[in-house]
Amino acid sequence: MNFKNVKKILVIKFRHIGDVLLTVPVFRALRENFPQAYIAALVNSGTQEVLTGNPLIDDVIVFNRGIKKLNLIKKYLNEFSFLRTIRQKGFDMAVDLTSGDRAAIAAFISGAQYRLTYDLGENGFIGKKYLYTHFVQKDGSQHMVLQNLDVVKQFGISTENLDVKIFIPEDDRRFVKNILSENYIKKTDRIVHIHPTSRWLFKCWEDKNMAGVISWLLNIGIKVIVTSSPDKKEMAKAKKIISLVRDCPDSTARPPQADKPVNQGQSLIDLSGKTTIKQLAAISEISDVFFGVDSAPMHIAAAVGTPVIALFGPTGDAWKPWGKNHVVLSKEMDCKPCRPGVCDRFELRRCLEMITEQEVMDALASMLGLKDNLVRKSRTEIS
Repeated sequence: MNFKNVKKILVIKFRHIGDVLLTVPVFRALRENFPQAYIAALVNSGTQEVLTGNPLIDDVIVFNRGIKKLNLIKKYLNEFSFLRTIRQKGFDMAVDLTSGDRAAIAAFISGAQYRLTYDLGENGFIGKKYLYTHFVQKDGSQHMVLQNLDVVKQFGISTENLDVKIFIPEDDRRFVKNILSENYIKKTDRIVHIHPTSRWLFKCWEDKNMAGVISWLLNIGIKVIVTSSPDKKEMAKAKKIISLVRDCPDSTARPPQADKPVNQGQSLIDLSGKTTIKQLAAISEISDVFFGVDSAPMHIAAAVGTPVIALFGPTGDAWKPWGKNHVVLSKEMDCKPCRPGVCDRFELRRCLEMITEQEVMDALASMLGLKDNLVRKSRTEIS
């Protein structure tokens, strides 16, 4: 389709961190097709770091979600002021990758001549579909990267390069280098970045299993960096896992003892709740492998090119780590894809409970290129 006089483009994604990161190929497609255009992203506060610094994007506009907590009058005054700012920028095209009510209003208020989104069906308020000019059919069986790209691709705006990248400032790389230096971790050491939590705790594995895998890695001389978001529940879960870990630095010696505390100075580094998004990316970048559950850090690790081993329970294939050299461990079950309410009374989903420590250790051993005799011996010692 021939879009004329497109000089300013607004891309809207009011979702979470991982969702926003997976929109990068959309910006590349727009940049390749409109090389002289001013391209801006409109995202929720707290998600912008995955797009800042990206040369495909001229500006990242942030909607402060905190205004939702204001009283009704202040809330609407702030929203009105924000939308007026969007209007004043004079966009010619708005690409809504969210399809929520707020995104629809923002797309319409932008004044853009062309307003693209998914086919809404019966979703949203009455008359919502009239806020857009172009709709695409959504193929929910595709990966989210491809679903996002389809919003522009179906109108002839595409790219051959589907890479998802996050840009890391040198200050954040130095932050990680300093952490490694302070903990006497050398360039020759093997590092596994483990992020065991998610904003949705029902996506997490059992604490003792995660601790068991960490103990095994430490037992064979692998350095481990554990991270989590600053959320209180996530931090508490990460701390609980670490409390269950027992460190055995000498991989040829004895198995971890119950009364032997973790040597957090050199073998296991606890950075739970202590990193920014960019610092988290820098940690994955220097690691040999990322291991964790379905979460934004999983997508960030894939975006910096680190091989990922991910545990998938109720999550669908559309959210798998994007790219090559990744391993997803999951179990086929009759109840998948997950139906809301089916497992809500269970803290740990059965689909995750069925994934064993042995399967994870096998995947890690393969990805790290560990020798079979060392792996077999360490497993015997730790059991």
